[in-house]
Amino acid sequence: MTCNRVRTTTAALLAGTAMSLAMPLAAQDNAADDSNVIIVTAQKRSQNLQDVPIAITALGTEALGELQVNELRDVAKFLPSVTVQTAGPGFSQVYFRGVASGENANHSASLPTVGIYLDEMPITTIQGALDIHAYDLARVEALAGPQGTLYGASSMAGTIKMVTNAPDTKDSYGAMDFELNRVHRGDFGGIAEGFYNARISDTAALRVVAWYRRDGGYIDNIAGSRTYPTSGITQNNADLVEDDYNDVDTYGARVALGIELNDSWTLRPTVMGQIQNADGSFAQERSTAVDRSLQTVQYNPEFSKDRWLQAAMTIEGKIGSWDLVATGGQLWRRTETASDYSDYAYFYDAIAGYGNYFYDNAGDLVNPNQYIQANDRYRRSFGEIRISSPQEAPLRFIGGVFAQRQTHEITQNYIIDDIADAITVTGTDSNIWLTRQTRVDRDYAAFGELSFDVTDSLTLTGGARLYNYKNSLVGFFGYSAGYSSRTGEAACFAPAVVEGSPCTNLDKVTSDTDAIYKLNATYKINPDVLVYATWSQGFRPGGVNRRGTLPPYLPDTLDNYELGWKTSFGPVTFNGAVYQEDWNDIQLSFLGANGLTEIRNAGIARIRGIESDLNYRSGGLSLTLSGSYNDATIRRDFCRIANPAFDCALDPDGGPENDLLAPAGTQLPITAKFKGNAIARYEFPLGGWDGHAQGAASYIGRRRSDLRDGENAIKGEFDPYTTVDLSFGIKKDNLRFEIFATNLFDERGVINSGVQCVEVICGDAEGLTDSGGAFYDVVTRPRLIGIKAGFDF
Repeated sequence: MTCNRVRTTTAALLAGTAMSLAMPLAAQDNAADDSNVIIVTAQKRSQNLQDVPIAITALGTEALGELQVNELRDVAKFLPSVTVQTAGPGFSQVYFRGVASGENANHSASLPTVGIYLDEMPITTIQGALDIHAYDLARVEALAGPQGTLYGASSMAGTIKMVTNAPDTKDSYGAMDFELNRVHRGDFGGIAEGFYNARISDTAALRVVAWYRRDGGYIDNIAGSRTYPTSGITQNNADLVEDDYNDVDTYGARVALGIELNDSWTLRPTVMGQIQNADGSFAQERSTAVDRSLQTVQYNPEFSKDRWLQAAMTIEGKIGSWDLVATGGQLWRRTETASDYSDYAYFYDAIAGYGNYFYDNAGDLVNPNQYIQANDRYRRSFGEIRISSPQEAPLRFIGGVFAQRQTHEITQNYIIDDIADAITVTGTDSNIWLTRQTRVDRDYAAFGELSFDVTDSLTLTGGARLYNYKNSLVGFFGYSAGYSSRTGEAACFAPAVVEGSPCTNLDKVTSDTDAIYKLNATYKINPDVLVYATWSQGFRPGGVNRRGTLPPYLPDTLDNYELGWKTSFGPVTFNGAVYQEDWNDIQLSFLGANGLTEIRNAGIARIRGIESDLNYRSGGLSLTLSGSYNDATIRRDFCRIANPAFDCALDPDGGPENDLLAPAGTQLPITAKFKGNAIARYEFPLGGWDGHAQGAASYIGRRRSDLRDGENAIKGEFDPYTTVDLSFGIKKDNLRFEIFATNLFDERGVINSGVQCVEVICGDAEGLTDSGGAFYDVVTRPRLIGIKAGFDF
């Protein structure tokens, strides 16, 4: 990693409330030469981080490199308030402060609770955050707590902003960086990346950035076979056996142009794109019969191809003494995936004899093996215009209007080879199931915040966001009429609306208009000590359940009550916050019948927590200790059917008993109660070179795998784990070299766990099948040792 031509000293990471790993930013982002000043744009205007009365973390250019950050998961490791749950590259969900209910990122499920921004543009998609390679970033800002008034929908629990280095008109310069690494029990990998900043004139500059990264595989697909009980057909995976088969190739580029039209107006068009090809699976297999460390047995090809392109334009200027920003952009994303689904076929055959239903045109049973081929296309358009009054005035305003539209074209083919035409979904070659739908999420808002300096020390702020959303889902999902007489094609009520579908059996829309609010009081005891109190709200839009018998799900909201402090005492900074967050009308998602995701608004949750950090810097020594504690529990019984009476013994529909899935007081899943970090760095002269040694440790506590008691008992809880990273490097003039190790002690901490169908079928099969159930645990990357070299020019 490199910073701009003007390099800052590697400072102790100044605190954001969650934890401050922020390094001094690139020169273009600094408002002063003071290395302790960190400028952020969390409130959509440039401010010293220590003056921003919200929980914010900022990691600067050099910090990202020193901590071996290549992607979002690497960033989250050093943010105690943030948890990332992933199934592999391009399939990650981000959570703040324990606001997680176990969302599975299904295409028709809830939007994320955390908003992800690339510069000014929101880039969150339902599948998860873009896996942007972290190179030539000015900083990453992590804003904990609801950011709804300024950032809107899906920033309910927090926001992460990735800010790129802008073109610099002061000089022409560049850098190249290279890395070679190898993962323990795995393959070699490496990185080649570079940028060039071309000064075109006193008022124009062009910045070009490019990267290539190869992540070596470490999961082995080992030999296996299984016999389907109904047909007696034996299947093996001999053609797919491979060591280290989950390798990843990532390459991309960014081109940014900066033009100063005059002393008041600037124009910044940017184009950025990336291609990421991942092979294999990123989970090790676990069953009641055998545990396979870094091994799995898969019977069908697995891969993902993720391609995206973002084009954005930002215009900044002044109207009188007021600042105006107009920004807009487009994001195109396409993912192609292939997944093994043979567990689904095997366990349903072993337990319920489903193999009897899969036959060819001659009436003979076929191998019921299933696999999935998916193709998802996304397009996101957004625009925002905002104005802000002079910051030095005692009464300040920022506000604007916002609009965005997200379209998701969904294609998922569930294939059983050679099945009869009568049970094949119309228009497909051999689909037993087809999902072909179009999802559109629309969001419009007007927002504003007004701040008033009551005294030189006390500032009051009020904010509001009036929003309207309209979300729709239309198309087809299900079986052929020859396979099911009640669902799929048999349930169609109209001709095909979505191209490639046989007919239409789903066409629903949901919308709402409402407002959220924010109040803040900030008091500066002295220039180095600030305290604040905040009440803020966030929301997540509602949406459509694709199971037609279920109604659309409603928005859920988060109320945040927070007391925080930011202090500086010479070489020491100590920041923190205590908070309570009330989560209402939670959008709970889980796999229902036929493996279909269902979302219901059920119950409320309360998160009570504290987060703080302590940083010390003197001479060449930097020390950081940080951590967060979150007690996140549901406050009402969670029932199988959402019931206004909140009595799980009553079924409002008069059907089967409304089972209790989780009682009040149950911990929310995914996020640990405690997460902490420690970083020590020492910089010293070494024979005419500048040397450094750094160690970093990250601890994550025990977590539930599922909110529901029964499913949590089947999958098991995630054990606590600690990872340790070390590095040693030297630099002189324009040269730098480093050796490093991440996850030095080779911890196998579980990040995520799943099954191919409902847990009671694919996970709880002990005694019914020879192998028991089958779980897939995504674990931390094994120990990685590497060397880095780079130069500036």
